Amino acid sequence: MADAATNKVAFELVTPTALAISEDVDMVVVPGSEGDFGVLAGHTPILTTVRPGVINMYTGGAITKSLFVEGGFAEANPERCTVLAESATDVSELSAADAEARLTAAREALASADEDAKEAAEKELRIAEEMVRAAGGSAAQH
Repeated sequence: MADAATNKVAFELVTPTALAISEDVDMVVVPGSEGDFGVLAGHTPILTTVRPGVINMYTGGAITKSLFVEGGFAEANPERCTVLAESATDVSELSAADAEARLTAAREALASADEDAKEAAEKELRIAEEMVRAAGGSAAQH
């Protein structure tokens, strides 16, 4: 178990289907709803929502893994950071072409959405925009 004495924080990323990641890291940076936040050993307790974006895991001063999440919740305390995510994909597995196709579809869905479907269409557009950024695509601006 990680703790402030080891200068490590235990990071867990959980999706509805699996425990995707469970490892000790020096720091994890999470895309919180109010902005990105870093969690180090000894972090003040926090519970927040997670917006679509990239979680970066750091060890030895370098990013060791980057994961795209579509949203969820995060809890941090002095020893641990747990993210409950709707989905998680290693950034290296994202395709810019697939992300841009998802963005195009999201824009079209929003343009034709009625009032009942507008909120879901806006959420999908935000996810697709962030996915394009994470995949290194060029169509993220709207």
